Amino acid sequence: MKVELYYFDDCPSWQQARENLQEALQLEKISAEIETIRVAEADDVQLKRFIGSPTIRIDGIDIEGVAAELRGYAYGCRVYTDGDRTAGWPSVTQVRRALQREHRH
Repeated sequence: MKVELYYFDDCPSWQQARENLQEALQLEKISAEIETIRVAEADDVQLKRFIGSPTIRIDGIDIEGVAAELRGYAYGCRVYTDGDRTAGWPSVTQVRRALQREHRH
């Protein structure tokens, strides 16, 4: 399983996203290295299919599903919504759902 975390340096949320990702991998008993990919400048946005910081992909699919990319790419902060919760990083539950979905394929 390929796990990627895209971020930019000034993003205050990417480290929490990484912690949640690590916790979700442990809870799902999935042994996978997290490849951390820095998006250095706005020119990299299209090339790296960067939806915003932080972006997590599992086997090339955004954790919010393929439809997440339809919103377009941006060099900025990303917001995740899970029920009533809104934050700059995905919850452990959101990451676990994505891991379960991709692990079935």
